[in-house]
Amino acid sequence: MCGIAGFSDITAAPPRTLDSDRQRVKSMCDVMRHRGPDDEGFYVEPGVALGMRRLSIIDLATGHQPIHNEDRTVWVVFNGEIYNYRELRDALEAAGHRFYTSSDTETIAHGYEEWGEQVFARLRGMFAVALWDTRTRTLLLCRDRAGIKPLYYAEAGGRLFFGSEAKCVLVNGEVDRGLDAAALDHYLAYQYTPRDRSIFRGVAKLRPGHLLRVRDGRLAVEQYWQLPAAPTFQGDEREALAELRRILADAVRSHMISDVPLGAFLSGGIDSSLVVALMAEASDRPVKTFSIGFEESSFDELPHARRVADHLGTEHHEFVVRPDALGILDRVVWHFDEPFADPSAIPTWYVSEMAHRHVTVVLSGDGGDELFGGYNRYAPHPRVESFDRLAPGVGRAVAAAAWRALPHGARGKNFLRHVARDARGRYIDSVTFFHADERAALLSATIRAELGSWDAEEYFSRPFARFERLPVKAQMMSFDFETYLPEDCLVKVDRMSMAHSIESRVPLLDHHVIEFAASLPASLKMPGGRLKHLLKTLAFTVVPREILDRPKQGFGVPIGHWFRGELREAFGDILGSSLSRQRGYFNAPFVERVLAEHLSGRRDHSWQLWQLLVFELWHRQYVDQAAVAA
Repeated sequence: MCGIAGFSDITAAPPRTLDSDRQRVKSMCDVMRHRGPDDEGFYVEPGVALGMRRLSIIDLATGHQPIHNEDRTVWVVFNGEIYNYRELRDALEAAGHRFYTSSDTETIAHGYEEWGEQVFARLRGMFAVALWDTRTRTLLLCRDRAGIKPLYYAEAGGRLFFGSEAKCVLVNGEVDRGLDAAALDHYLAYQYTPRDRSIFRGVAKLRPGHLLRVRDGRLAVEQYWQLPAAPTFQGDEREALAELRRILADAVRSHMISDVPLGAFLSGGIDSSLVVALMAEASDRPVKTFSIGFEESSFDELPHARRVADHLGTEHHEFVVRPDALGILDRVVWHFDEPFADPSAIPTWYVSEMAHRHVTVVLSGDGGDELFGGYNRYAPHPRVESFDRLAPGVGRAVAAAAWRALPHGARGKNFLRHVARDARGRYIDSVTFFHADERAALLSATIRAELGSWDAEEYFSRPFARFERLPVKAQMMSFDFETYLPEDCLVKVDRMSMAHSIESRVPLLDHHVIEFAASLPASLKMPGGRLKHLLKTLAFTVVPREILDRPKQGFGVPIGHWFRGELREAFGDILGSSLSRQRGYFNAPFVERVLAEHLSGRRDHSWQLWQLLVFELWHRQYVDQAAVAA
């Protein structure tokens, strides 16, 4: 595990010294030292530079990067873990390749020699890879299938810059760091920026399962893997459970490969409890587990996690998050590089900080909801079902007309907007924070003009097209796998764990698990609308049913309680400041109205105000301070 960064010439560029290029790539790596505090390494030649910061996990003695092949014509820097590297190494040694380390990274260099770009499809793991082929003068960037590991890039000054974090790329003064209005609009709608662009105009993200190639002055992005879009499993539930247990147990065992101490995040829910149970089966010593709770009982999962830990005999550690958690918010915002408004980043910060005192690697249960149908939004709300029964046919049209006629904040407006849409539209509506009419009122005329024909919902909903032949529930799961999972959940865990120099692994997102889950029909995963039926049934075989059989709680954060209590002044002090009001992005009267409605208790705008608060704090760090520094 580490962070990677570097650059390659795309077009002919003015001569630069190797010393200046080395210093540049070192500066790109220095800003993410937290990702790899143990080591650094560089490869620099005319026109290209690769750099890394290393968190030593496997092959502590000889795993120094960059790694090369026998004749030093292939160089690799790599962020992540390859869990099948021993099998790949055996195959490559049988084919005549000679290894000089015991690291998983070296299998990528020799694998590229043997299989070319097809090597990436053979990797089992989480990864962001940069590979330089000196013979063809080709730079390859590749990101894992699910998007567990991040990779940013930018074209500027005739070069392609890349890095594990946006801040690595922004070190280079040529990169356009102006605000992307479309990314801001997307952020306000969905609480994170788009899948293949960033809040900075000049910086993009490489999408999961994609490969970027720079050769002969041309840049090309290709997809090497995608989520299967059709169920193929022909067995019954018993057969599905048996195969799921085998695949999951194998994934967990493979993810426990480590030369340093490891543990697990434990919420007490289905996914993390199942992962910890399978870890306990595969381990000859108690698993170290880490849990976060809140003083507000409706959000606190510590009692549930404690029961699971006691049953499995883990070495358990706990921490209670209190309202003073906002004291860390500036640091949290800095680590995300972009506005990121999922407030569960705060408990993730704290559980990572706690785990860092005991282990270097943690396993988590992320991915179970998207793959096996765990979110409440996958099942129709009873009020919506009642509406459809009572107002069939023209009901949606009437609701649409009534919704548009009602003023902002009117009782029932949100419900009418929701039921006026088809199933796909209702799903998009359910995951939207500031809706289109609200964003039109919130955003200034200048920003609206910059947006032009941009349509955040149209862009966001594009992945649905590939899954349109599936049942609606299966469409929702697949859509979340390609949007919410990599753009929110995995970003959150990666940034907060790496902020504390620990590696978070995700066995439920092993690609064998992903592909098996995609092969299952929705009728097996959610029979009769029962959320996560298959995964729950499996979990009940390793953890007593009475411990796990309860309503889904999720990793919620009581920001509504916090901002009506001890921290209510934070919104007004920051969002009402003259600095915030004068930026020109938002209409101040609309912000004041939303703030007043919330603080008076008339409406709960916790999530929307949190988005505005995070954006303001991000702006102060990445725009105001950067402008002063320039």
